[in-house]
Amino acid sequence: MGLKPVLLIGLLSFSGFCHAQPTEIEKVQQSIHNIHDSLAYVDALNRIAMLSYEKNIDSTFYYAKQAREIANRLQYAQGKADALNNLGIVYDIKGDIQLAMRYYDEAYISYTAIHDSSNIVQALMNIGELYQEIGKDEKAIAYYRNALNLGRHLTRDSIMSLVIFNFLVKYPAEFPKDSVNWYFNKARDIAKRHNDYRLLLVLDQINADHAFADNKLQLGEALLKQTIDKAIADHLYFLSLDLIIDAADHLAPTDSAKAVEYYKLGLYLTYQQGYLVYSQILARKLYDFYTDHKDSATTFYYSRQLVKISDEQGKLASNSGIDYIDYAIKDQQLESVRLQSKYQSDFLILAAVIFIMVIVIMFILWRNWKKTQQTANVLRRQFEQSEATTGALDTMNKNYAKLLKIVAHDLRNPIGAIGTISSMLAKNVLGSAESKSIQMIQTSAQTSLSLINELLETDFEQQQNLVKEVLYLDELLQQCVELLSFRAKDKKQHLLFDSDKSIKIELDKEKVNRVINNLIVNAMKFSPEDSDILVTARQRQNDVLICIKDAGIGIPVAMQDKVFDPFTPAKRRGTGGEQPFGLGLYISKQIIEAHHGKIGFKSEPGKGTEFFVELPFAVVGS
Repeated sequence: MGLKPVLLIGLLSFSGFCHAQPTEIEKVQQSIHNIHDSLAYVDALNRIAMLSYEKNIDSTFYYAKQAREIANRLQYAQGKADALNNLGIVYDIKGDIQLAMRYYDEAYISYTAIHDSSNIVQALMNIGELYQEIGKDEKAIAYYRNALNLGRHLTRDSIMSLVIFNFLVKYPAEFPKDSVNWYFNKARDIAKRHNDYRLLLVLDQINADHAFADNKLQLGEALLKQTIDKAIADHLYFLSLDLIIDAADHLAPTDSAKAVEYYKLGLYLTYQQGYLVYSQILARKLYDFYTDHKDSATTFYYSRQLVKISDEQGKLASNSGIDYIDYAIKDQQLESVRLQSKYQSDFLILAAVIFIMVIVIMFILWRNWKKTQQTANVLRRQFEQSEATTGALDTMNKNYAKLLKIVAHDLRNPIGAIGTISSMLAKNVLGSAESKSIQMIQTSAQTSLSLINELLETDFEQQQNLVKEVLYLDELLQQCVELLSFRAKDKKQHLLFDSDKSIKIELDKEKVNRVINNLIVNAMKFSPEDSDILVTARQRQNDVLICIKDAGIGIPVAMQDKVFDPFTPAKRRGTGGEQPFGLGLYISKQIIEAHHGKIGFKSEPGKGTEFFVELPFAVVGS
């Protein structure tokens, strides 16, 4: 494509279409003196700025600058956003990508703030085109895609034909091959619905480009020539120049004579209409062509044309009296001053609010201080009563714990006797019914004794009297695994053990042995048959880590924060119907914390549980 064809089509698309821009400019200029509404006046200035770019970019700059200054003064957000967009157009056509990006980005932010969806889509598209110009295709594609996705939700979808067209032309590979025609037809339908004559011509250009791509040169040239004739007939010279360059570029490799005819036709139109930017492009193409063909005389002619065009551009820039870069710098400085002033105003308001709040708070504090004086004695008496109540509760809890242990101790002997007698009876009874009943009595007695032993060994006062000794941790764990391996065989389970053999640690052997036994028994209890239970021990920098991992039923999430509570409700029967008591983990936690260690777990319901014990490690003599 040419210099800025698609962008410039877009400038007219969102504000309506006209075949003869100068006529509309004259109409708006004539009506502007009769506009008494300030906001409508800003809109008219922006409209003239947008329509002026073909003939005089300085006029676009002048009117956009005026519109922005008035919109700022009136705090008219829509007018300011449109003016920023027009300034982006100015710097875009001037070729200053950085400044164009700045003003397009400011316009996008302003349109977003006022929820102007159509212009948000257009701003995204403009920014995407700038990124494409500087070769940042990844960012360009992201902006085009964002514009395409946002545009799908527009009720007024006139801008969408332009977005689809731009994206399709710039990055056809981003569309599935079987959807290219669908998007092309969608763009055409939208353009027809909104009578967007310019875009319809450009879509005809795409058809011609496809014909060239399929090596149908005659068809491609015929389609482009037909489109060029329509554009010139409707005085769409800016668009026709892009079509002419496109046709010449396609024909240059195969028919250089026709390509030169098109370049010369385009150059003639630029001289006729005063389009110096396009004049420079076309004169350069002809200069390069005749240089390649070693035609010195014609090359010299077009080199003089290039110098002449450059001189005319210099004169225009000098006569306009506009320093675009200076404006952009001063505009940025002014914006900084405006922001600084806003921040200062905001700070003063904030300081005043804080001062008022301080006074109000001081008054509230004074009133509360008076009330506090009156209630202090009452609170003091309540505190004394609370202390007395707490002491009484503590004594009652200790008495309760003692009573519980006494009862448990007294129950152990008769229940033990029941178990012994039932064992004796089981040896002498031959009948199956009587044998089954005696076995149930024996099982109940054993279960009751286990619960009584748990109660007797539980320290409800959260104290543990430890008898520590230095030992090899590997030996302690090995002993636990060997003792329980027979029990594991009953459920066809496999106890696996892996430990660093060099770990020496100081601990209470009996109590830690009880913790490890309890964790392994739990793993066996809640694991299915023919599953593995892994016991490991590793020395870390400051502690020793013991892990017992199973592949059992896991712990439900709702129960996980209650498993260490005494008589916890988070208890379930094992996979073999084993009876839970709800004390084992509570006792284990007490023992490990008495060693200044930690106990915890990771569990996933249905996939297993891993309990870990961290014990402080201290180097001891070998």
